[in-house]
Amino acid sequence: MRSQAQPKGALPLYSYRRRVGLMLTVGILFFSACEKLALPEGAPLSEEEVVAGLKEALRVSTDTTVRHLNRLDGYYGDELIRILFPPDAQRLRTAIEALPRGQELIQDLVIKMNRAAEEAAAEAKPIFWNAITALTIEDGMRILKGDSVAATRYLQEKTYDSLYARYKPKIQEAMESVGAQQAWESLVDTYNNLPTTFTPIENRDLAAYVTDRALYGLFLKVGEHETRIRRDVAYRVTDLLRKVFAHATS
Repeated sequence: MRSQAQPKGALPLYSYRRRVGLMLTVGILFFSACEKLALPEGAPLSEEEVVAGLKEALRVSTDTTVRHLNRLDGYYGDELIRILFPPDAQRLRTAIEALPRGQELIQDLVIKMNRAAEEAAAEAKPIFWNAITALTIEDGMRILKGDSVAATRYLQEKTYDSLYARYKPKIQEAMESVGAQQAWESLVDTYNNLPTTFTPIENRDLAAYVTDRALYGLFLKVGEHETRIRRDVAYRVTDLLRKVFAHATS
């Protein structure tokens, strides 16, 4: 029996099958390649990567904060963290401002308190680093799915007491260096000697107040940087940050 003649211009059957097979192979390879390209973003994170990513986020946040605060107007130039006149000494402020040049004296003290905090800010870096390196896998997994300042809260819990102990002597030293302590002592003496003063101010430990406000500002700024890293890819400045926080926000 003779085989049926193929229409003019038609491909031989084996050639047609070969082309179909080639197209299927190319298609499979193409989609496989696409899946491999998408893999890094969708791949599950190891616990080690989570911890490394959070350490990186804290390192970036704390380094940026310390660098920002440890300069002229780091505190004084930022209304959110500027250290103001002690609120529990308002009667002193009111009395001094009523004197000639009184407002100028108050403002001078405020500036000097902020200068002391700016000078002390560098003390935070080694203490922060010790807490960052001690971050455990359990800590990391909890922080990753926490709120926008979960890592900062961890850092505050781990470092506040150590920071206070290290900051206060530095603040005291800096206040004496920039004249803040002397200015405060002068204001207190002036106030206590006024004939209208019935309750003299006994507590002259201004360094405790400045230290407390300096640490408040420090953690506020670290938290701001952490929030930016979590919410804005532009602040994820390393591959590790991009990978870890892409998962945290997905």
